[in-house]
Amino acid sequence: MSTGWRGVFPAATTQFAADLSLDIEATQRGLDALVKDGVHGLILLGTCGENNSLDPEEKRTLLKAAVEVAARRVPVVAGVSEFDTRRAVAFARDAERLGADGLMALPAMVYVPKPEELLAHFRAVAAATSLPIMLYNNPPAYRVNIEIDVLERLAESANIQAIKESAPDPRRFTDLINAFGDRFDLFAGLDDIALEGLMLGAKGWVSGLTSAFPHESVELVAAAERGDWDTARRIYRWFMPLLHLDAEHDLVQSIKLAEQIMGRGSERVRLPRLPLSGARRAEVIAMVEKAAATRPDVARREAA
Repeated sequence: MSTGWRGVFPAATTQFAADLSLDIEATQRGLDALVKDGVHGLILLGTCGENNSLDPEEKRTLLKAAVEVAARRVPVVAGVSEFDTRRAVAFARDAERLGADGLMALPAMVYVPKPEELLAHFRAVAAATSLPIMLYNNPPAYRVNIEIDVLERLAESANIQAIKESAPDPRRFTDLINAFGDRFDLFAGLDDIALEGLMLGAKGWVSGLTSAFPHESVELVAAAERGDWDTARRIYRWFMPLLHLDAEHDLVQSIKLAEQIMGRGSERVRLPRLPLSGARRAEVIAMVEKAAATRPDVARREAA
């Protein structure tokens, strides 16, 4: 029941034109660049992809374009982030039809479910598709934690095979492995505890800042996999000021601004988000420019 997924799966951004319509060409360009930079999979339509700012048909158009440009080089995993279970089931079915390789399932948006409701939601999504599913656990963002007892019952669904763990407490990785062994493929989902997750048994990293700095992200995970902890720590310490951005309320704007500075995309976002401004914008620009000027040697060699 393993997905076979491992390594770096960037939580890709959705690119918009000046009028804030979907820019499919720019989005495909960014995805293609990430694959060529060595990432191991792509997450579409997650938080960084501004899923809930997109119309239903825009989501499907974007996913179809991502599958097309990935061209089977890496798995494409589509976020299932809907306001109710009915819509989530419909999108899961359509994602499979459109060629997605897997799904990243979130709780239903806005309403905070009780455990039985959370269980019913995920079971319904799993029953709607044969695709492997990664559950997305992010208690700070979605105000619900997928507890061990709920996961015990979800383990009965064979295609629920992975967990993106974004709880800010790294002890969760050990608790999950102690409870389930290798039943679920674990992914670190919060950028600034990524190395801790990898050290504690995560098979990969669903990363926000990879969209701006893919070489460093890939080398960080590669160093961890080969047990080169000196290199892994060096990259992680260099990266950490930026990785903290992933845990902030304005993570999407910050990551897109970082992409723009690094020549990898545009900072345009859809309302209710607005691009960063004032002191916050200056702060993030300074952070990104400092990171770009002090990139680890190993990443520079790979980038060349």
